[in-house]
Amino acid sequence: MRKKTRTSAAALQIESASALALSILAFVSYLRHFMIDIHCHILPDLDDGSDSMETSVAMAEMAIEDGVTHVIGTPHANSEYAFVPKLVRERRDELQKKLGERLTIATGCDFHLTFENIKALRADPRRFTLNQKNYLLVEFGDYSIPPTIDKTLHELQLLGLHPVITHPERNPLIRTQWGLLWNWMQQGCYVQVTAQAFSGRFGSRTQAAAGRLLDANAIHFIASDAHNVTTRPLRLKAAFEAVAERKGEEVARALFESNPRAALEGKPLPYLPEPAQLKGAQGEGEGKPRKRFWFF
Repeated sequence: MRKKTRTSAAALQIESASALALSILAFVSYLRHFMIDIHCHILPDLDDGSDSMETSVAMAEMAIEDGVTHVIGTPHANSEYAFVPKLVRERRDELQKKLGERLTIATGCDFHLTFENIKALRADPRRFTLNQKNYLLVEFGDYSIPPTIDKTLHELQLLGLHPVITHPERNPLIRTQWGLLWNWMQQGCYVQVTAQAFSGRFGSRTQAAAGRLLDANAIHFIASDAHNVTTRPLRLKAAFEAVAERKGEEVARALFESNPRAALEGKPLPYLPEPAQLKGAQGEGEGKPRKRFWFF
């Protein structure tokens, strides 16, 4: 009887040790994987994003909890919000000091294609880019797309920049003319979709558009575009899981980790899927493919 008890105890010890080893391996595996957010309005009191340093810290804590290791603060540069690099860096430094090494904050810009912005970009391209490298977030208005947009995107590329079209799934004009986006991708532009679009935060049409882009291999980055801790939080994990379920973990890692890191470091993207030709959504018009531009 005593021998049987000892055997059972030994078996339990082995089982517990095995469970602990598996837990450690899982934890180590988790640590090896991380997410990088390339589009976020986390820097305080610069635009319609974070309204205070307290909010910024709360957003950062939310990101850390979610498994995010790097965030690029990208305040707007448009007619409503002036983009002042010196002030942006000061706010970044202040926030980084409060966070220590738990979360790395870099700077960039949510770049609007205005005449003044493009003029400033010509004079100093790195002023607006992600981590002052060579990727540039480009945002279009909801109600107008300049007729000269192809020429403008061409000019950005001639400046040595990689334009990243932000949240096309939320833009009603692009949703009715998917051929525009397909053409820009053929020019060499990249696409960034908002994480919360996959959960329906911006409505069913936006959710369907995000899924459509994912299925068409027409996404290069997924980012939070966070503005606060309530309606626009800095959360990526749920979207990562949704993408992994739909397209596999390898694709999810590329969109949340590998490609964002390449943009952060100014390197070529490791994940470059061949996008399917996009057509207009049913009931929203048909987008026709337009002339391709190739750059060497």
